[in-house]
Amino acid sequence: MRMRLAAVLALAGLLLAGCGSRNPGAGQTAVYMLLDTSGTYADHLDKANRIINYLLVTLDSGDSLYVAGIDSSSFSQDNVWISTTFAGQPSKANQQKLAVREALNSHLDALKPSKNTDIKGGLLQAVQYLEESRAQRRMVLLFSDLAEDLPKGYVRDFPVALDGIDVVAVNVTKLASDNVNPEDYLNRLKRWKTFVTDNGGRWEVIQDMEHLDRRFQSL
Repeated sequence: MRMRLAAVLALAGLLLAGCGSRNPGAGQTAVYMLLDTSGTYADHLDKANRIINYLLVTLDSGDSLYVAGIDSSSFSQDNVWISTTFAGQPSKANQQKLAVREALNSHLDALKPSKNTDIKGGLLQAVQYLEESRAQRRMVLLFSDLAEDLPKGYVRDFPVALDGIDVVAVNVTKLASDNVNPEDYLNRLKRWKTFVTDNGGRWEVIQDMEHLDRRFQSL
C-alpha cells in the first residue's frame, strides 16, 4: 500500500512540475507498453513502474497510451490493462493520468507470474490497437528478457505487420544461462531485430533510462 501511494504521489508531483506541453506534436503519438509477466521477469516490474510514470508525464493531451501484459496467451483483449487517449484539456488529462496510475497499481498488486511468454501474440495485439489510434507516431515499448516460451500447440509462425511502428526493447535483462554463454543473449537480440525489421518495423534496444528520455524528445 505504501508503494502504491508513493507511486501516485510521485506522479502527482511530476505532473504539477511539468504542466504545459512537453511534446510539440501533441496528439500524434501512441505508445503501447508490453510488460513481460513470466516467472523469470516479473521481479523487474518495479522498473516498469518508473517507465510508466515517465510516459504519463511525457505523453501530451491527445496522445494515447496502452499497457498490456505478456503471459502464456497474449493475443487477447483481456491482456490490455490500460487503453486511453488523454483529453485535450490539460487538467482533465492529468486527472486521467492519475487514474491510470492507480488502476495499474491495483492490477500489478494482483498480478501472478505466468508460466509461458507469448511475445508475438502481444505484438500482434499491439498492432491492432496502434492502428486504431491513427497516430502518426506509433511505438511499442517491449519490457521483456525476450525469451519467448510458447505453450504446446500455440502457433506464432506468421508475419506481424509492423510497418511504421518503432519497437523499442527496454531493460532486456540477461538470463542466468547468458552468463554461461553471452552469445545466447546477443543472438536473442539479433533474432528479434530480424523479426521486427523483416516485418516492416524499426528496432531499437535501450537499457539506460536517460537514453529513453532522449528517444522521446526526438519524436
